[in-house]
Amino acid sequence: MTRHEEQGDAGRRTGRRSRALRIAGLTLTGTLVLAAAAAGWAYWHLNHNITSVDIDSALGDDRPARAMLTPAPTAPAGASPVPTGSLNILVLGSDSRSGAANRELGGGDSDGARSDTAMVVHLDAGRTTATVVSIPRDTLVTRPSCPLDSGGTSAPAYGAMFNSAYAVGGPVCAVKTVETLTGVRMDHYLEIDFSGFARLVDALGGVDVTTGQDIDDDQSHLHLAAGTHHLDGTRALALARTRHGIGDGSDLGRIGLQQTLVKALLEQVSDAGLLTDPARLYQVADAATAGLTTDTGLDSLSELMSLGRSLDGLTADRVTTVTMPVVTAPSDPNRVIPEEPRASELWASLR
Repeated sequence: MTRHEEQGDAGRRTGRRSRALRIAGLTLTGTLVLAAAAAGWAYWHLNHNITSVDIDSALGDDRPARAMLTPAPTAPAGASPVPTGSLNILVLGSDSRSGAANRELGGGDSDGARSDTAMVVHLDAGRTTATVVSIPRDTLVTRPSCPLDSGGTSAPAYGAMFNSAYAVGGPVCAVKTVETLTGVRMDHYLEIDFSGFARLVDALGGVDVTTGQDIDDDQSHLHLAAGTHHLDGTRALALARTRHGIGDGSDLGRIGLQQTLVKALLEQVSDAGLLTDPARLYQVADAATAGLTTDTGLDSLSELMSLGRSLDGLTADRVTTVTMPVVTAPSDPNRVIPEEPRASELWASLR
């Protein structure tokens, strides 16, 4: 082979390598663009899953004082500081029948909604311990005047059922009623509906719950023997709603089941390994945000992620669950009222 031919072969090989490198570069660039577009769409989708209510603007300054904020520790260079101050969050489970999925899970198509479950979640400074206080929905309370979406305000009501506040004025009235009852400022608001809760449990792969007694409730369609059970979303929701198949059929028995379920879900989240499985993390995030309503301080994925990061040291065994102390209402044996002074002492400990 002549020198000229050798140079020609070398040039062709160099040309082929150059073309191959260009193709590889274009392929990599295209893959990165598609990945960025997919990530951008996923972020947009999760953000738009969330419904928010501007509770701070609606209620103004006529509220309990905020807790003293603890400065966040200095973050490493390039990282956002993680908040560590104490926090009070009102968490509601709504029994709204809006949408086909909620109507099917709720067992009816009635109009309106009430707060089926109400919990005040208090995160201690440092956010490594928490107290979850359940408020029985059958509690008779003073329901304050609340601003309405349609304009104007609702009339105050005395001796009203606690869960009627949501029916009257939605999240704004629910928060105002809780703050009137407790004297504690609600820093944030989170609400999840039937279908959102069921989807979240399913995305986590179900939840293991141990019951100390048989449950036989035709109204919630739940029948369980005492013991440990792995529940999917539909059955976990039925457990959270069960009241007629346990104890005396009151809301107090159901609250005990709900508190057991909350701890079981915390353990499931801790054990799920979400940070090492991006696909599953997205599924859980999609489920968690799809049925979610928040205040405007938590209405974006970045704000929810910041809250989640601040709870990194919080495990199920560091969460205390209690029920607001109550006694039977003198006016109605089927209703309860706060037991004083124990109820006020409990709320004072969370300020």
